[in-house]
Amino acid sequence: MVAAKLPESTSIKPNPSIIAGKQLAAAATADRRHLLCSFFIPIDTDMASHPLDLHDFREQDPRSQQLAEWLTQSFSKGVDSIGFASEDASFRRYFRIFVQGQSYIVMDAPVEHMDIEPFVRIARKFQQCGMNVPEVLEHDYQHGFVIITDFGNTNYLDILDDKTAHRLYDDALGALVRLQTASKNELNFLPPYDADLLQREMNLFHEWYLPKHFDPVLSAETHQILRHTYNLLIAKALEQPKVWVHLDYHSRNLMHVKKNNPGIIDFQDAVTGPVTYDLVSLLKDCYIRWPQQRIDEWIRQYMKKTESAGIPIECDSGQFTEWFDWMGLQRHLKVAGIFTRLNDRDKKAKFLADIPRVLDYVESVCAKYSQFNA
Repeated sequence: MVAAKLPESTSIKPNPSIIAGKQLAAAATADRRHLLCSFFIPIDTDMASHPLDLHDFREQDPRSQQLAEWLTQSFSKGVDSIGFASEDASFRRYFRIFVQGQSYIVMDAPVEHMDIEPFVRIARKFQQCGMNVPEVLEHDYQHGFVIITDFGNTNYLDILDDKTAHRLYDDALGALVRLQTASKNELNFLPPYDADLLQREMNLFHEWYLPKHFDPVLSAETHQILRHTYNLLIAKALEQPKVWVHLDYHSRNLMHVKKNNPGIIDFQDAVTGPVTYDLVSLLKDCYIRWPQQRIDEWIRQYMKKTESAGIPIECDSGQFTEWFDWMGLQRHLKVAGIFTRLNDRDKKAKFLADIPRVLDYVESVCAKYSQFNA
């Protein structure tokens, strides 16, 4: 059975009867912790294949000039070239620089929209705990610049298939258990994934996805159904054992590296929260879908690893499966809202193609549990 990276259809309009029937916008016809800002600096993506010297780069815009000046100060022997590395679902820019044949990644996060201190602090803590995260080499809190080690260009999504999945997911599950084990004595290091944050995330579903793809004006009945569903999901999340949560542990944030695979990125929004969150983020990935049989096998594999590591989950398999499914429903409602917003507000249309997959996950959970289809 082959994993599905692409949906069969890019149609994202649900069957209207689903909402009215208390099934929470489930049928696909086919905040982050903080709200993503609308501030985007234009990026010349040609720079990925045609890097510039620092003099030419500084001419692109005032922010680039500021960054170039800082890099000149950071590397006394000079920067050979700078090129576009990647972008994510935010306002951050990532560049790859070369200095005497060695590559580094530079993160550019304007301070008026992001505080880089959590990234630096969490990176250093995770590294101390044995996680393979980029090492922070230099940072400038005043301007929002960070230089980190380079994990290369290959993420999990680039190479996942039936042949590679077992090895890659074994590595990813092992890294996840190490993260959760490290949190046992320092849960308060990260902010709590509390009811308010869970609610704000799910609000994105009715603030962005439903008005665009269901009805511009939601009825009082629909709002009532949503409130009831959100409350169920919040309660189920809060009853779970608490661990450190990456919050975006999926195939695009896991880099394939030769040593201590995977390299883990995009962890700046990490929180202390439900034990199943990162697991469902990984196994019910918004960018690639696996047959349920394989997901069940990986869940069993994860449970064996947590038992060996002494992570006290203390529930039977039925309870854990329910936690896993409901946590996934919470996440995928949030993601449907985020992906819609990225297209409608931030003009990042590439995420639209993944919404049918996300809604398929929602539909499958709603169909499985009577609480969502009564």
